[in-house]
Parts: sequence; structure tokens; C-alpha cells
Amino acid sequence: MTRIGRRLRGLTGGMLDLPQDLVHDLPRLTLIGNRQLHIENHRGVLDFSPGRLKLALKNGVLEIQGEGLEIASIIGGDMAVEGIIGEISYKESGDGL
Repeated sequence: MTRIGRRLRGLTGGMLDLPQDLVHDLPRLTLIGNRQLHIENHRGVLDFSPGRLKLALKNGVLEIQGEGLEIASIIGGDMAVEGIIGEISYKESGDGL
């Protein structure tokens, strides 16, 4: 995205009071205890096992580590993960995926 495009997006988001996740195409995570995680705005599963889930994001990778992880649902860019969630990490990359 060009510098002008980013600036226009920022100005528009500020004037319309839009959430930053929508304006900047960021993931939204909702953690319920350590048993359920809802992820919005991901770009697909990169790796999955009962101990680890890696998801592609627009500008990076989201990694969830835990025990007995299960993908409860995937609908478009939204996902629900269940199990014992021990760690969530976000690794940003400048090039996008």
C-alpha cells in the first residue's frame, strides 16, 4: 500500500471512528479463560497439531501453543480453537503473507 493510501486509511478510520482491526486489517483475538480462543481476520492455517497452531496473518504469523488443541470451527477468516491454551505469540513480518 502506498504512503498516501495508508494515510487516507488512517484519516478515514479516525473520522468515522472505525475499530483499528478493520481499518488496518489486523487480527482480533478473544480469549475465554485458557480454554477457548476466537480469532478473526486470519489468512489460513500454516501448521496444526494438538500442541501447536500457526496461522497466517496479513503481516505475520500467529502461533498458539497448548495441549489438546482442536479447531472447533473455521468460517472464512474466523476460527474457534478449544483446548488448554498456554501461549499466544504474534510475529510480525514486513512483507505480508
